[in-house]
Amino acid sequence: MELITNQDIIAGYLTDASNTHGHADALLRPRDTQEVVAIVRMAQKYNIPITVTAQRTSTTGGPVPNGGWLLSTERLSTIHSDTHVDGGVILGEYQRYLERKGLLFPPDPTSRNECSIGACVACNASGARSFRYGATRLWIERLEVVTPNGEVQIVDRNTRIPEHWPDIYWREPNVKTSAGYSPTNNLLDLMIGQEGTLGIITKVWTKLITLPNEVLGMIVYFFHLEDCVSCVEELRIGAVRPNQEGNIDALSPRAIEFFDARSISLMRARVEVPEKATCGLFLEVEHDGDLDLDPWFDIFERHHALCDDIIAAENDEERERLYRVRHAIPAGVNEQIIANGMPKVGTDFSVPDSGLRAMMEVYDDVSMPSVLFGHIGDNHLHLNLLPRNSSELEDAKALYVQLAHKAVSLGGSVSAEHGIGKIKKGLLAHMVGQDVVHSFQALKSVVDPNWILGRGVLFEKK
Repeated sequence: MELITNQDIIAGYLTDASNTHGHADALLRPRDTQEVVAIVRMAQKYNIPITVTAQRTSTTGGPVPNGGWLLSTERLSTIHSDTHVDGGVILGEYQRYLERKGLLFPPDPTSRNECSIGACVACNASGARSFRYGATRLWIERLEVVTPNGEVQIVDRNTRIPEHWPDIYWREPNVKTSAGYSPTNNLLDLMIGQEGTLGIITKVWTKLITLPNEVLGMIVYFFHLEDCVSCVEELRIGAVRPNQEGNIDALSPRAIEFFDARSISLMRARVEVPEKATCGLFLEVEHDGDLDLDPWFDIFERHHALCDDIIAAENDEERERLYRVRHAIPAGVNEQIIANGMPKVGTDFSVPDSGLRAMMEVYDDVSMPSVLFGHIGDNHLHLNLLPRNSSELEDAKALYVQLAHKAVSLGGSVSAEHGIGKIKKGLLAHMVGQDVVHSFQALKSVVDPNWILGRGVLFEKK
């Protein structure tokens, strides 16, 4: 196993999608668990910090090193069986492998074709389908983890947390969240969402379901935002949702996604959009091949949707049209970022159902150029602030903190699906309180006394 010190090679591993930049003394790319063990033991011997990196789609700076060694999981890339994969396997490749066998692993982050499954577990990633299926946590049965002392553990929900480890007592908000250590009594759930601070995920055992026979995609436009939001509220009634009793006979989409007036402006530059449209919804509906659309259109008509302009994707040509419309938004955002010469500042906040309207009112009051879209079914919208100069960038960062505090005040989370990493530590402390952060630090100090893994992620060393 080669320890790479060539900085020209290492340079390709020193940033992530947050545009955070770092530095490292060496890069290691282990091919199996035993090589990971050897690396960790060597790092412990010489007190060298390790930052775990995968495909660097993170938006939080978590895989960006501040010195020490970088451990890339890119070569841990074997699919051993339908339910057993290495942590470095690309999620989209694994999902396509399963779909050919009529199976589905539901978590679907936007970066699924670039991110690794181990990283999804490490930050409890989710995506649009989380409205029905929840985040990654619900779909993991077991993990193989290399601990900070170089031991290999296979953990499941029957693996209890050792008695001598400090307890973590805090109440997670009842929303979609990937912020902080899980307040659990088992090692599996503790390792999910720990962002590489308590162990290195080398193998994953998943829970699967049968692939739906058919999935209908729809884009529904609205003239009034109020109509769009009230439509979402009706669509949620009786729907099948994670950890809730749903009515399988209800109109039950698996995804409800929102796009605002500014998104519409970006879309119009690339695809045909109804002149009256000011906002809209993307919907996905699973069915057995015989879907009655009349009840859906009854809801859309009650909420004054632009029913003549609904796009329903039932075949390859229609799905391609849907794809073009959906991806016009991030494409437009990226073009605006380049034109501005400034990075975007994007939110990842979620709130309870009761807080959706209040949060949307706050977003609507933002005067800075921005684009709002995302997982409205989970009350989890991404506001992309698009500053045009360095002064506006500082304003955007300050506004970001204000919006995070608003989400927390409504009972929400400062990170619904991306994790905390290195750049949201202050928000985590605001959300959970300093006493809870101290309990996280105490646990970290017992599990990893030298703080070898993930220094600067989630919190600082106490």
